[in-house]
Amino acid sequence: MKIRKSTASDLDAIMKCYDVAWQFMRASGNHSQWINGYPSRELVGDDIAHGLSYVGEDAAGEIVMAFAFIIGDDPTYKIIEDGRWLNNLPYGTIHRLGSNGKHRGILRACVNFCAEAIGNLRLDTHADNKLMRHAAEKLGFKRCGIIYCQDGSPRIAYQKCE
Repeated sequence: MKIRKSTASDLDAIMKCYDVAWQFMRASGNHSQWINGYPSRELVGDDIAHGLSYVGEDAAGEIVMAFAFIIGDDPTYKIIEDGRWLNNLPYGTIHRLGSNGKHRGILRACVNFCAEAIGNLRLDTHADNKLMRHAAEKLGFKRCGIIYCQDGSPRIAYQKCE
């Protein structure tokens, strides 16, 4: 899989990946994450404009996954409850990972790509997202505690250090 920064022309394909991911979450019992139109076209457009949005393409050039990757402090990670971060070194955060459902190993490909940029990675997910929690733990992420999104909703926070 080839991963690259997103461009404005990728926006429709990214939103399709997020729509499939949303449907998958609902089908697997996760009805509490990605609500109220999240992630919005505007947010994804901002990610693209700021160079934070990435897509993965299969061998045919089809966009099969999308995510945001931010190196630097995430304001929602400043306070963590029921645990602590593994370290306070500079880190990258994976947000808004979604796929079109046509390929397996999406999180692994994303993590491998991000780890090349910085070996200290963080991510978070909703407690109801059992599949993402399992996949993250299988890839070596450690549960560190609970963080709160800007809207106040809790998320389970994970970290992996290379």
